[in-house]
Amino acid sequence: MATFLHRLGRGAFTRRRLVLLLWAVVLGVVGIAAANSSGSGNSTITLPGIEAQKAYDLLGEKFPAANAAGASARVVIRAPHGEKLTGGGPRAEVTALVKGLRHSSSRVASVTDPFAAKTISADRGTGYVQVTYAAKAAELTDADHRHLDDALGAARDQGLTVEASGSALAPAKSAGSSEAIGFVLAAVILVVTFGSFAAAGMPLVTALVGVGTTLLAVTALTSAFDLNSSTAGLASMLGIAVGIDYALFIVSRYRSERAAGHDAREAAARANGTAGSAVVFAGLTVVIALVGLGVVDLPVLTAMGLGAAGAVVVAVLVAVTLVPALLAFAPERALGRAGRKRTAGTPRTSAKPPRGERWAAFVLRRPWKVLLVSVAGLVVMALPTAKIQLGLPDDGSKPTSSTERKAYDMLAQSFGPGFNGPLTVVVSDTDPAVAEQAVGELTAGITGMKDVATVAPATYNPAGDTAMVTVVPKSAPASGATKDLVRDIRARAADTRAATGAESLVTGATAMNIDIAQKFGNAIVPYLLVVVGLAFLVLMLVFRSVLVPLKAALGFLLSVLAAFGAMVAVFQWGWFKGLLGVQTTGPIMSLVPIFTVGIVFGLAMDYQVFLVTRIREAYVHGAGPREAITEGFRHSARVVTAAALIMTGVFAGFMTGDDAMLKSLGLGLAAAVVFDAFVVRMTIVPAVLALLGTRAWTLPGWIDRRLPHVDVEGEGLAPAAPAAREPVVTEAGVTGVR
Repeated sequence: MATFLHRLGRGAFTRRRLVLLLWAVVLGVVGIAAANSSGSGNSTITLPGIEAQKAYDLLGEKFPAANAAGASARVVIRAPHGEKLTGGGPRAEVTALVKGLRHSSSRVASVTDPFAAKTISADRGTGYVQVTYAAKAAELTDADHRHLDDALGAARDQGLTVEASGSALAPAKSAGSSEAIGFVLAAVILVVTFGSFAAAGMPLVTALVGVGTTLLAVTALTSAFDLNSSTAGLASMLGIAVGIDYALFIVSRYRSERAAGHDAREAAARANGTAGSAVVFAGLTVVIALVGLGVVDLPVLTAMGLGAAGAVVVAVLVAVTLVPALLAFAPERALGRAGRKRTAGTPRTSAKPPRGERWAAFVLRRPWKVLLVSVAGLVVMALPTAKIQLGLPDDGSKPTSSTERKAYDMLAQSFGPGFNGPLTVVVSDTDPAVAEQAVGELTAGITGMKDVATVAPATYNPAGDTAMVTVVPKSAPASGATKDLVRDIRARAADTRAATGAESLVTGATAMNIDIAQKFGNAIVPYLLVVVGLAFLVLMLVFRSVLVPLKAALGFLLSVLAAFGAMVAVFQWGWFKGLLGVQTTGPIMSLVPIFTVGIVFGLAMDYQVFLVTRIREAYVHGAGPREAITEGFRHSARVVTAAALIMTGVFAGFMTGDDAMLKSLGLGLAAAVVFDAFVVRMTIVPAVLALLGTRAWTLPGWIDRRLPHVDVEGEGLAPAAPAAREPVVTEAGVTGVR
């Protein structure tokens, strides 16, 4: 591996203009494909294999008109204080609003009259209008959104309080602040780390190329594969983080090779052969973790995982090809002023060891104490994980300033907390008479349940073999009482099926939450076995050890559980929510934990590979176990710290957005990086390696004979001596080399 990447790096350095041209062509091709793509991100989530989704699909089959794919909007109206909507003035204004909504677009299919449909609250102060469109949400134009807003604004001008929710509303505009914050933080950290604008700029440029390529590719494929709208956000988040980090490690190693006496081309080649090998295997572990999300067997999860894995693959390719090419354009400026002086013959004058070396010495003096304190701290941080609650986002989780959240609150106040989370019971049988009998028995049983507010009369399809019954709970959608009600209805449905033979299914947001939580619970163990097992084999191949991969996996578990604890504390309990910009608390989106597991595992292995390969490199080249730890930290602690800070900044930047999933995922990933990089890899890893000694680097003979040998540490490059360099005479008359 090291030899191949060494040749690749030398070739990219020599043919730098050709490499730039090839990446420009790649960007151009995917850009053209993206421009010709007609699709946009899908905001809906389908969950095949669960009862709630099965019921939803059955409704679409049996009630095609009622379940058309067209966009919809629910407009909530409230009369001025002290007045009733049924009064003269407000009633006329509501009638005008309904008329305005009907004429707001030629795509409007129907608009309900709240007086005729009896969608007025008991106190007659609040009502709602249902608007349906004959086009999908993605097909609505800016003019459609503007005319809808104009109709709502005209009613507000008349004194009504009007808010709206639904897929027909204009999607929130993304200001791109998340990516901008991440890039600014990364630039500052890189400049401080390298002391050179040229060296700091290279990781940023390569990250832009990688993320640009990935996002354009995702856009081009969105229509063909019906990708979820969050796919691009996740790919962008990971692409920026790993793209900067991978380039950072190669540039840093280039500077070390130049300091060791190699000329620019050989230093770039050797950096690509050593640090580039670590990048390849680190990227491989991330890809394994993301592709492994397919084990859950949810299309949305699989697609998002593949999109993010594609971003990582592109980041690796960019790092091992474009970074050496960029180094060829600025071989001296990438060193910084201090680095150029040292390569010109000026030795390092500081007698004080680097901070990384001093930290390693501190850990090595008291490994047991450091290990126990670190593990205990992570365990305490992980304790809130026991209280984690999962759910799917709804309008109640949106910012309080949004019209969707205001409409949600108005409906809850006027119609009851359960109105925003109605349950739909679907009863079906080939014999209409049996279906009718089952509906009667089931409805009677549901009506008597304690948490039921109302049960609407059954609605039958034209064939009469399928009925739809709407049940409004008394409790809020995310409450435990509503979840208990779903279980009770399903138990009653099972009894009815046993008695009549008719199939009865329950769907709705709460039912979806329960089913998806169960599906994730069933999938998490197989997922971990597949991902950890494959990554264990990769790490065993890299480190020629069993104990080192085992330690890496256990450290990952501590990191991810502590990250879950942080998410629970902030998003459920509201700790520091004002400081972190979290406006509402509630259940964590069901997709987030398993995404966090996959991504954090990959990132944990990143730091494991970057840090421990340098330690093993020193050990392979003759250093003792403790000296190898010190040597590894001397060379890699500073750059690992910079990489962790960059990733933390990038992920934390996504907390500034409005997407509920990316917001919680950003916090979880930022916390996990801090825990894993600074507590596990920089503290627990050296302590454990010090306690294991030479046992850390041993492999049973029967395994060693069967594993192929992969040169990650650059053993095959070790005999190469520094190239002779040109003498240079400074203004002071001191002769050095270049």
